[in-house]
Amino acid sequence: MAPLSYAILFLISLIFIYLARIFFSKSRAQNRHLPPGPLALPIIGHMHIFGSSPHHTLYNLARRYGPIISLRLGSVPHIVVSSPEAAREFLRTHELAFASRPQSIAIRYLGYGGHGFAFAPYGPYWKFMRKLCMSAVLSGRSLGNFLPIKQEEIQGFLQLLSRASAKGKAVNVGEELKLMVGDVISRMSMRRRCSGTESKADEIRTLVDDVSKLLMEFNVADYIGFCRNMDFLGLGTRLKVTHQRFDEIMEEIVREHEEKKEKGRDDYVKDLMDILLEISEDEGADMKLTREHIKAFIRDIFTAGTATTALGMEWTLAELINNPRVLKKAREEIDSVVGKHRLVQESDILNLPYMQAIVKETLRLHPTDPIIIRESIQDCKINGYDIPAKSGVFINIWAVGRDPNHWENPLEFHPERFIDENGRTQIDLRGQHYHFLPFGSGRRGCPGTTLALQLIETTIAAMVQCFDLKIDGNGKEGGVVDMTEAPGLTLYRAQPLISLPVARLDPLPLVE
Repeated sequence: MAPLSYAILFLISLIFIYLARIFFSKSRAQNRHLPPGPLALPIIGHMHIFGSSPHHTLYNLARRYGPIISLRLGSVPHIVVSSPEAAREFLRTHELAFASRPQSIAIRYLGYGGHGFAFAPYGPYWKFMRKLCMSAVLSGRSLGNFLPIKQEEIQGFLQLLSRASAKGKAVNVGEELKLMVGDVISRMSMRRRCSGTESKADEIRTLVDDVSKLLMEFNVADYIGFCRNMDFLGLGTRLKVTHQRFDEIMEEIVREHEEKKEKGRDDYVKDLMDILLEISEDEGADMKLTREHIKAFIRDIFTAGTATTALGMEWTLAELINNPRVLKKAREEIDSVVGKHRLVQESDILNLPYMQAIVKETLRLHPTDPIIIRESIQDCKINGYDIPAKSGVFINIWAVGRDPNHWENPLEFHPERFIDENGRTQIDLRGQHYHFLPFGSGRRGCPGTTLALQLIETTIAAMVQCFDLKIDGNGKEGGVVDMTEAPGLTLYRAQPLISLPVARLDPLPLVE
């Protein structure tokens, strides 16, 4: 038979299979009351309506169809949630039904075949790792032990700005913040930097960037079944190569830790890998941790925490430059509480409510992960709508944070909205208020929230205390930072924050 005949038969088969699935899907859906939504196209569903910034697309759809809408990406049903009231239903009232996350091809590759924690399905392993995070790995005590690392890296960043100021040299602030946060997480995780001259530092940093980009890359094979064995644009090859390179470095670092442990060294603070290796040897643990679990967890810490934490700082600085009234008020608070004779410390933040409010207001307007992604693990009924099991769920926290029913003048940068009549901060950002969800909520809320806040608040406070930032790299007064968002699932800035730091105080003599 000629090749053309094979192609025609293959196409007819695909059409027949698709029509059969549509017929049976409609039959099953006759007794379901699904949320409203736009008309879907054959095979691709609603893939064609997603623009370069999905949170904007979903926000506009919600304005037309309501706070809970139904979409289909390929053959996978999805629910979009865009109001605080609806978010509460999904994240609290019916939390267990939506406590899982979808497993993409990239997640399975880069997560060591399902051994990762951040994207793990809801079940015994995820519960075990969540408990470890809260009690040992990312507990208050562990983060307290890492305080010297955080202080050293923040001080090093400030000294970089000070040298640039002395030379009149502009700095790509966002890029330097990303390097600083990466070094904090790298030293906490495995006692080495991911920048500078340390062994394999550049390769680690590059791999972390590659992994983050691959996890966020759209893959049609995740949504259209007959495409799963097709390597579109070489994504499968890139996943394999990146995973192999990352695993080789992680394996080397694990062996180094094991060798140091065998030698009985106790002259250093245990890092996260030390803690995880000790837990893996605990015969009484509820679940056995393997090397793959440990390497996947370290990968999760890097990819989930580095870029998003640095972006939170970058957006905050951009807002402060554009709002000199707010900057002046923040500086007056720091000068009043801390003074000008020592550098602001992490322990000072509790006494700086306006600085806390600035960070909250930034995360309201610019949540670094604007969409919470979940998956339903059982059929559920919400607000009269039937939500089928295995549906993807998009909770648009970017839209929730701009809801005019809950926020007065929602597009205005106004940190005072987070200050009560007694001068204290109000509205918790750990998921208890469903109109403000920068770190998610409930069981699947971000386990690294405390670390992220410690770094963001302390670094921004120190920069406000020690420097003015002038945009355009020329000391121009009154310039305005472009606040355009870059396309993608993570809220990167379209334009890098390049600024000339002008020293107000020399940070080096202020270090105690």
